[in-house]
Amino acid sequence: MISILRRGLLVLLAAFPLLALAAQTPHDVVQSTTNELLGDLKANKEQYKSNPSAFYDSLNRILGPVVDADGISRSIMTVKYSRKATPKQMQRFQENFKRSLMQFYGNALLEYNNQGIVVDPAKADDGKRASVGMKVTGNNGAVYPVQYTLENISGEWKVRNVIVNGINIGKLFRDQFADAMQRNGNDLDKTIDGWAGEVAKAKQTADSSPEKTVK
Repeated sequence: MISILRRGLLVLLAAFPLLALAAQTPHDVVQSTTNELLGDLKANKEQYKSNPSAFYDSLNRILGPVVDADGISRSIMTVKYSRKATPKQMQRFQENFKRSLMQFYGNALLEYNNQGIVVDPAKADDGKRASVGMKVTGNNGAVYPVQYTLENISGEWKVRNVIVNGINIGKLFRDQFADAMQRNGNDLDKTIDGWAGEVAKAKQTADSSPEKTVK
């Protein structure tokens, strides 16, 4: 079974690509993101181990601006709940969503020892939507698949969803959000404020799923 940290690495790499310039292809976005992220980590790993705040700030600076946070948040909430949310609630959920991922999955990057990452050519690029595959080699030599979904938003390619080792992260979080709303009596504020705990539960679900490797 792949470790929690390794799954965390895959989710983080999949969920938050780097700054996407208008001239970049979907493949370029994913490749340059990975290069920038791992380059920063290589240069500052020891500092980050002793200063988690600096690490999270760096992750947010590198990764945060290119995620379609609004689209992802609305997708997780679904129309049923997002249409009832105020702009302030949506913004708070976006921030809680990003922060929880940084906190729960960031440490996985500190365990990464450059075993190997290969970004595949983009597929189904119609100018509006594309998918890009990635293969991540673990410490045990097994190769785990990641599949990004990107959308062209005002000329920039941004990530909207990812499938990590066979697990659809968007669907996993949608199911988790709907379950939390039921448990919280449809209290949107309570669900938003407790989202970090929901991400932890979703990660446990991912960690307990069967392993899938690329043959």
